[in-house]
Amino acid sequence: MISRRHIRLKVMQSLYAFRSQNERDILKGERDMLKHIENISELQLVIMSFLVSLIKHAESFYEEGKNKHLPTQKDLNPNIKFIDNSFVRIILDNRELIKQSKKISAFWYDNDHDIVRKIFMDILKSDEYGNYLCNSKNNIEIDIKFFNNILNNFILNNKILHHMLEERSIYWIDDLPFVATIIMGNFKLQKIILPKTVFKNNIDKKFALNLFHLTIKNDSEYEKIIIKKAKNWDIERIAIMDQILIKMAFCEILNMPELPINVSLNEYIEISKYYSTNKSKMFVNGLLDSSVSDFKHENKIKKVGRGLM
Repeated sequence: MISRRHIRLKVMQSLYAFRSQNERDILKGERDMLKHIENISELQLVIMSFLVSLIKHAESFYEEGKNKHLPTQKDLNPNIKFIDNSFVRIILDNRELIKQSKKISAFWYDNDHDIVRKIFMDILKSDEYGNYLCNSKNNIEIDIKFFNNILNNFILNNKILHHMLEERSIYWIDDLPFVATIIMGNFKLQKIILPKTVFKNNIDKKFALNLFHLTIKNDSEYEKIIIKKAKNWDIERIAIMDQILIKMAFCEILNMPELPINVSLNEYIEISKYYSTNKSKMFVNGLLDSSVSDFKHENKIKKVGRGLM
């Protein structure tokens, strides 16, 4: 399930895309944003389908070794712990995952990258693989730890795989760390969950729509505040992403009475650490602090509930 921070990131990306369009249709922008958010579940399935493809490739690899013209003893009696363990059985016994993986397996094969074979060969030559096969203990915790390492070290950081994902969606690389957290969380629970929707509930979906819509609706008002506060800065010199982050923070503080001020401030300051330079991060932080002081003084902030101020 998508967190509030990730919802903010997706709204930020959608606002940036909306601002870049010649014809700005808010309803279309909202539909596009919801589609991009729901595509996170597709990315989760794509990564899991890669793991299924990797296991199937390994099965074929071991069988082909037995059929060599002059097979070695190792070819004839391979250590197949990679595909014959408790955790792999959980993956292969998940009928829905196998069914969905078959539908999108072409994503990994209908190209010239040969990505499944290449990554398997990298794994095969690695110390992680050798150490795992040599470990005589058979328990699911060891299996899960091994596959977590495979996911982290060989799959999620692969540049060719990144390129393939970017060709499918320009947002997926930003979503990848979040999806990895979900997948590894499922591993820890020793089950595979394929979500039907990425929102926890309708409240979170409404939060995304309101944040998108109200930030656009109040854009001119928020821009005037930024210009007033950034005395030594021309608005054209302020990075577009910084402007969007500040306006989204204003939107939450001034238009969402159920959200505590500190939560909104902390979230956008944290996001700015990754999407702004060091100088602009300090600029965003300082401008938000100064603006909130003015909002309080002018009695513009209306929060409902204890401790929200």
